[in-house]
Amino acid sequence: MGFSFKKTDASAKTSEINAYPVETSTPSSSDEKLRDVNVATAIADLDKIQHAHQWDPNLPQEKLDAVKSALEHGDVKEIAEADLLFTENSPYEEVRAAVRNTDGGEVACTVRAWILGMIFVTLGSGLNMLLSMRSPQVNFPALVVVLLVYPIGNLWAKIIPMRVFNTFGLEWTFNPGPFTIKEHVVVTLMSNVSIGYAYSTDALLALQGKPFYNINLGWGFALIFTLSSQLIGISLSGMFRRFLIWPSAMLWPTQFAYTSLFYALHDKSKSDGTTSNGWVISRYRYFFIVTGGMFCYYWIPGVIWQGLSVFAFITWIKPDNVVVNQLFGGFTGLSLIPITFDWTYVSAYLYNPLLSPTQSHVNTLIGLFLFVIITTIGITYSGALYADYLPLVTSQTYDNTQTAYNVSKILGDSFTLDVEKYHQYSPLFLSPTLALNYGLSFAALMASLVHVGLFHGKEIWYRLKTARNQEPDIHLKLMKKYVEAPEWWYFALLAISIGLGLATVLGYDSQLPWWGFLVSVIIAIVFVIPTCMILAISNIMLSLNVISPFIAGFIFPGRPIGVMIFKVFSTITLGQAQTYGISDLKMAHYMKIPPRVTFWCQVVASIWAVFVQIAVMNWTLGAIPDVCSNTQPSHFTCPNGRAFFSSSIVWGVLGPERMFGPGSMYVNFNWFWLVGAGFPVVIWFLGRKLKIGFARYIHAPIMLGAMAWLPPATPLSFSTWAVFGLLFNYYIRKRWSGWWRTYNYVTSAALDAGLILSTIVIFFAITLPGVTIPQWWGNVDVFNTVDASYTGWLKTVPEGSTFGPATWK
Repeated sequence: MGFSFKKTDASAKTSEINAYPVETSTPSSSDEKLRDVNVATAIADLDKIQHAHQWDPNLPQEKLDAVKSALEHGDVKEIAEADLLFTENSPYEEVRAAVRNTDGGEVACTVRAWILGMIFVTLGSGLNMLLSMRSPQVNFPALVVVLLVYPIGNLWAKIIPMRVFNTFGLEWTFNPGPFTIKEHVVVTLMSNVSIGYAYSTDALLALQGKPFYNINLGWGFALIFTLSSQLIGISLSGMFRRFLIWPSAMLWPTQFAYTSLFYALHDKSKSDGTTSNGWVISRYRYFFIVTGGMFCYYWIPGVIWQGLSVFAFITWIKPDNVVVNQLFGGFTGLSLIPITFDWTYVSAYLYNPLLSPTQSHVNTLIGLFLFVIITTIGITYSGALYADYLPLVTSQTYDNTQTAYNVSKILGDSFTLDVEKYHQYSPLFLSPTLALNYGLSFAALMASLVHVGLFHGKEIWYRLKTARNQEPDIHLKLMKKYVEAPEWWYFALLAISIGLGLATVLGYDSQLPWWGFLVSVIIAIVFVIPTCMILAISNIMLSLNVISPFIAGFIFPGRPIGVMIFKVFSTITLGQAQTYGISDLKMAHYMKIPPRVTFWCQVVASIWAVFVQIAVMNWTLGAIPDVCSNTQPSHFTCPNGRAFFSSSIVWGVLGPERMFGPGSMYVNFNWFWLVGAGFPVVIWFLGRKLKIGFARYIHAPIMLGAMAWLPPATPLSFSTWAVFGLLFNYYIRKRWSGWWRTYNYVTSAALDAGLILSTIVIFFAITLPGVTIPQWWGNVDVFNTVDASYTGWLKTVPEGSTFGPATWK
């Protein structure tokens, strides 16, 4: 399996690495570098670069101009200088700031790394599965593992004997020497791919929970359902490496926090101040200072003064004024003056803003203003869609008495729709932003297909033919010294996963035919390249969680369980490919982990985590009394399973036909399909035909796709996310570029680490035991507004009356 457990010389390979290898790993003279360049090769490289990066919004225009000028003039020195811009280091400043352009050759695959990895996979996946069934829930992300593994690995290196064993001719040891940075990455790769609870367990809880379907199809169903849904995405990630991992333009900014943290922990040297605007503190020390500061600070908005989280001070002045609360509120309002002192609100939905490029921040702000704020105001104050009877921003669905929609009132026998009950009860009403959420989700996915086809179609075809022989990139060049994981490994994994999926739907009463399962996987495959390209470039994720039950509801009306399983396979197949498979492959690429080691890390950890999570879930369902009920004493109410159950009823029983079909209330939102398809064409025409320069930075999938998270996100989160992002990645980057290159991504990791640790401590110290927080104005009265109480509607239905249409479809 590519394992190398042979003992290494501790003096030769240590975890201490050079702080600034960029300056020491290349020729000392620029003239020497120029002389080393082969002109014919450089011209070929530059031609590839020009075609591959012409629509790259993250590449500085001056570098593209340098390439174009060199090719046009044919000057040898100019060609060599332009070639060096791309071959000596990454052409992207973000990558250069977060990733070293060297490979220290440290050992990666050791017995120690595998033991630590499997221990943390077991503890993390099991604990997160258990805590996901509780409300409120807390989780232990992989960042916690990164911090915990480092001291444990170093302690292991000091106390475990270095004795070498020989088993069937294979030499191995429990202690190969100092704990290396690559071992650290291997443990993180294993944790990342498995530590979050499996998405399929939400569907299993909806199936097996007694307050829900109360159908137990057995351990076999749970295991093969979860294994197949988890592994299909990982297999696809390896199959699409040539498009999404190897090209330098595929940045994957979310990994910059991890790579910077690895270097900070394993390199304690100080900066000399000349390249960091006078700052000389080591990134190691700086990380722990910022982490400690955030840990202490979060107790203020998290416990002491919770009103700081949504600092909607205007609503405190006018708590009962509906219009004021709608426009300036932060819970169900539009947050026209967005202020928060809570980092959870800033980073909750679009990741840490310090990681995303400026074009993402700007496009998100434009999309928020055009497609959400202006449109919501128009819908609400015109009275369209009965929005004047509903809050502006909420994912809650309502009936015609302004109360939460009760799906049990429309169900007949065996969870089927009782049409008579439905017409006696109420149609389903969506808040203006929730209705827009569906429309913008339609538009974003269409935009992703059209955008990638127009702007990256030739590039995709080129990469399909070239495989690893792509335009020059220092990190791909360094990775070529390792034996690649062959593509047939990933194809074999896909075949096995598909087989398990077919066994899931054919061997059990899943309400999903075999061809329905294949359709769900094909939908995910279609969107892998478009959505992953957008995520890799912008750090904005597009998901199938809205569109998949919508499609399933049309194809399989009246089959709520089939709709639910269809949603799992399509959504998590793409999600695993985006979040864990491809993203983590890029981390391994940046950190120079041998590809075969990465493959086995991901596959073994994923399989083992499935068994752990299913065991924990079934134990919880059998051992905890009244589990999943709203009155469960310890709050094990299964919130995710409950949400999955309600969604399956809405889409599988009520169905999208009644909500978005001809004659329905929300039929006009189908125009968003056309909006999504047409918007990238307009941008392409402006840039390609009219040669308007700024069109290169307008990104339709970002504008539309980021908004598809709102709700449950609020405009407050998006506005402050963009403001913080522009502060660090535009203003500070331009004003203090040296500080930004040295400390920006370490700051990102430290803020998240401090917040996570503080949240965990608060949960176990205050939330879990039910400790009462300080009861004063800042924790009580600030929430006595119509915004915070979710009653911010323009019109109130009188007692015993209803609103909405007299008859409905």
